[in-house]
Amino acid sequence: MAVVEADLKKGKQAVSSNQKLSLLEKVSYGLGDAGSNLIYTVITTYLTFYFTDVYGLGAAAVGTLMLIARFVDMIDSPIFGVLIDRTNTKWGKSRPWILWSSFPFAIVSILLFMGPELSASGKLAYAYIFYIAANVLYAAVNNPLTTMLPSMSSDVQERTVANTFRMIGGQVGGLIVNLTLLPLVAYLGAGNQQKGFFYTMTLFAIVGLILFIVTFLNTRERVQNIAGQDQSLSVKESLKAIKGNRPWMAVSLLGIVFFLMYIMKLSAGIYYMTYTLEKPEIVSLVNTLSMVTVLGMLAVPFLSKRFSKKSLIITGIGINIIGQLIIYVGGHNVAMIILGTIVGGIGLGLPGGLLFALMADTVDYGEWKSGIRAQGILVSAAGIGIKLGSGMAPNKSKPILHCR
Repeated sequence: MAVVEADLKKGKQAVSSNQKLSLLEKVSYGLGDAGSNLIYTVITTYLTFYFTDVYGLGAAAVGTLMLIARFVDMIDSPIFGVLIDRTNTKWGKSRPWILWSSFPFAIVSILLFMGPELSASGKLAYAYIFYIAANVLYAAVNNPLTTMLPSMSSDVQERTVANTFRMIGGQVGGLIVNLTLLPLVAYLGAGNQQKGFFYTMTLFAIVGLILFIVTFLNTRERVQNIAGQDQSLSVKESLKAIKGNRPWMAVSLLGIVFFLMYIMKLSAGIYYMTYTLEKPEIVSLVNTLSMVTVLGMLAVPFLSKRFSKKSLIITGIGINIIGQLIIYVGGHNVAMIILGTIVGGIGLGLPGGLLFALMADTVDYGEWKSGIRAQGILVSAAGIGIKLGSGMAPNKSKPILHCR
């Protein structure tokens, strides 16, 4: 890791200037991830229940659909990365994809919950078409949010701060969904869950679309390649930025490990509290307290001025391990579980707040090493590690909903 950090410092020499970002631009960048999570959290957290208990699909069929969608996820990120590298507009390479993709993403997400009356096979086909389309369009919107970070500024600290705004925006978007979705479904549906989910998703999609437009309008891509000119890169040229890029390999591995552990903790926690501790009443409290990861993320811009990213990541992982040990030692003690959750959550916030900033740093190194600035393929391909880690983690949780 020390060698990798030294390599990243060399890579910084590849860019021409250090651009400061306004508060408006940082906030607008964070709102893009808030918009993503307003829509996608509904899909990832509640769609299984919606398909099986509201729309009437079989659990086995839904499980197969989810598995197939994961395979599609594995290939859409690098495809969009290549497309971004080949894009060359007055708005930049990444920003136009947010504009182009946000409208269809919002529309498809609404249609996903429309629930038309069809035959059993028709319902399944409808679910396949719109669920896979929603996942692909999510990648089309969310990947550019990540790939544009190295183009917003060549100042590493500015990128770290901007990424913190994004991570917090994403956390806030997810929190809003988890706190308001079920009451909105009950209120807007007036006893009809089908209508409740449809109207609620329509509301979230409209708000999310507005936030995407705010992100597009108030952000800029400033950093050009070494030659000082925009490039429309071929696949072969883009791949040159990966060859010998040790920081990119390390960050990709970190993404796999981090999200493997993160998703395992989330998916196993409800079962641990419900069946091992026999305390299902604390599930909501502990899940809400997990949001203290935001505190760790908020600390990143300040700590990164004094400590290296490597040190912060190791420290964060160490703090998370301490939190898990507190829970283990505490046994059935609720106070110890709460304390361990808070400590562990803060620890997770440090690597969580740095992962995408590190991806941006690997773009600088790739340009220094190869002369090719290929943020699309580098960041999107590194994102495969995140999807691998998320997909490898056992996730058998099913939301317990009580809608009247």
